Amino acid sequence: MSTADGAAPPVDLDPNDNAETRSGLKRVVLASMAGTVVEWYEFFLFATASTLVFGPLFFVDTGNPLDGIIKAFLIYAVGFIARPLGGIVFGHFGDKFGRKHLLQVAILLVGTTTFLMGCLPTFHQVGYWAPALLVVLRFAQGFAVGGEWGGAVLLVAEHSPNKERGFWASWPQAAVPMGNLFATVVLLILSRTLSDAQFLSWGWRVGFWLSVVIVAIGYYIRTRVTDAAIFTETQEELIEEKGASYGVAEVFRRYPRGVFGAMGIRFAENILYYIVVTFSITYLSTQLKMNTSNILLLLLIAHIVHVIMVPLVGRLSDRVGRRPVYAAGALLAMGWAFVAFPLFDTRNQWFILSAIILGLVIHAFMYAGQPAIMAEMFPTRMRYSGVSLGYQVTSIVAGSLAPIIATSLLRRFDSWVPIAIYIALACVITLVSVLTLRETKGVSLHVIDAEDRRRLDAERTGATAS
Repeated sequence: MSTADGAAPPVDLDPNDNAETRSGLKRVVLASMAGTVVEWYEFFLFATASTLVFGPLFFVDTGNPLDGIIKAFLIYAVGFIARPLGGIVFGHFGDKFGRKHLLQVAILLVGTTTFLMGCLPTFHQVGYWAPALLVVLRFAQGFAVGGEWGGAVLLVAEHSPNKERGFWASWPQAAVPMGNLFATVVLLILSRTLSDAQFLSWGWRVGFWLSVVIVAIGYYIRTRVTDAAIFTETQEELIEEKGASYGVAEVFRRYPRGVFGAMGIRFAENILYYIVVTFSITYLSTQLKMNTSNILLLLLIAHIVHVIMVPLVGRLSDRVGRRPVYAAGALLAMGWAFVAFPLFDTRNQWFILSAIILGLVIHAFMYAGQPAIMAEMFPTRMRYSGVSLGYQVTSIVAGSLAPIIATSLLRRFDSWVPIAIYIALACVITLVSVLTLRETKGVSLHVIDAEDRRRLDAERTGATAS
């Protein structure tokens, strides 16, 4: 079978490839994207604020701006530590009760915590309570985002035709840079219309408060969709059958190769992304002394390109396969930093923009196909748990640490070369993981479920015989 533990299954007649299911697919895609845009708007808002705001406002001034940024990035990392826990909890209940209901809970939780971040007092007002409260809210935010991704991409993947799953499931991925785009627009407008003193005093809070409006829209859209038929069928079978289970323990017991394979392919992609969209702000602002609004404008343009590229690469993965597209991204990512940082150092804004866009285009080659690849690793009864675990656990050692490691390397060596080597080594790990995957282009999720049931039946028969 085409899961992580078997051979590629045959392609059967596709129940999702008809006029009735296709008519509702776009609505499902919109619902998934709506919430994802909201949650990543807020997640990226925190990332940008870590560089521009949280350092000077929530920590003791040591005289070196990198010290405050490193501390802010440590709190930023708390969200990544919380994400696997959110993935486990949401994955467990999402496999039991459905993707839709858990997604509604996730969007409300992340919206509430983000609004409260905008209300926090600073270090000068309440001392160490300020960073302590920020840690608590960041943990809750990360917990919600950890449950968001798996449900959003599976809601689409399980509604998609087999031959087009890479394309349709890539749209929730495109919602991530779209959320980042909105956050960048808000911060850019605030930074350009307010003085530096006004922005640091109260302007940065506006971006967090605006999340309430976006959350309301996203929540409403998510009430208008239903779970896929394949999930409903599986849920009914779980009620009738004994011996079939779900959750993290079951995923590790039956599909460990899928979990670790998902972690491996995620590793370099996650590191590259946060170096490009988060650490680049640090490098350009502290090393090259670029104006904040100019950096945000460059990121704005790059995010637009990224949004466009993700579904295009998703379509490509349906045509030429998941593995070659992903492997190409990992190979190109190995050399990105060795090209990008020299372009940064030219201080030419067009060269800097080209370097950022190049990084996000390369990232799209790895990122776009992830939902389809991971969905095709696990049967429906444990798919939410499997993809959430594989995707979110990696964030602890990859994306959460990437800005911290890069900033620390820059502070110690005063050079970008160690950072480039760090990215290249991460890409080696991901490339090896990709090469061990089985090609799953066009696979039927029903066939994967049928093979899973066959294995369960074989185990029960063997247990009875013994």
